Amino acid sequence: ALVGYGEDLVYKVEAGKRIPRREYLVDADRVLNANGVIEATWEDVKRVRYPKKIRELGKLEAKAIEIGIFECNIIAGLLQTSEHARELIQARQPPYSPDDVERMVAARLARQSVFDRDPSPSLHFVLEEAPLHRQVGGTMVWRKQLERLLELGQLHNVTLQVMPTNTDAHPGLDGRIELMKFPDGTAVGRSDGAFGGRPITDPKQLRILELRYGTIRAQALTPRASLAFIEQLLGET
Repeated sequence: ALVGYGEDLVYKVEAGKRIPRREYLVDADRVLNANGVIEATWEDVKRVRYPKKIRELGKLEAKAIEIGIFECNIIAGLLQTSEHARELIQARQPPYSPDDVERMVAARLARQSVFDRDPSPSLHFVLEEAPLHRQVGGTMVWRKQLERLLELGQLHNVTLQVMPTNTDAHPGLDGRIELMKFPDGTAVGRSDGAFGGRPITDPKQLRILELRYGTIRAQALTPRASLAFIEQLLGET
């Protein structure tokens, strides 16, 4: 009653079934007169509140000076609004529990801190046209997502391109491609359609992914034309 959280939530936190938000720890510390001991656990909580796979991806993205992503079936996670992300995650089968859904949404949004880094990394995105038409979550959620794309696409360090559906075949038709480069000159890449979908660091394999990604960017609409295309979609509703 003192912290304003339901008994069920308190039980789940104490039983390790739900990872608390920082606000919960602050409030619990205050009402229990813990003198900062409970609040201090936030540093540990931050490291474990997301699935291990997401934590590792977030670490890589946080260090990268250049990130390039091609998505063919969905809007890239780094570009998603919370509402759009929630709808996609809830659509999975078998379904996740409500708590797991919220954890995954929070994890996806936490990765978007890459846009706030200083110095800014160079971020490139190529999205297939088809997912931009899919009104995930209804018209308002869809419009908000398109507006978010326009907002991010206008940042000085972000390049956003759309691959039109009426284009010729391209190297990304068999799935997602992601490339990340780091300050020490190393890089890591992954492609659904190459090398078993596993992350790769071998320079020869990376050059293959870079060639594929470069070809995709060359076939996509220019950044200016891509933003104009998204604006046109918004204007049609």
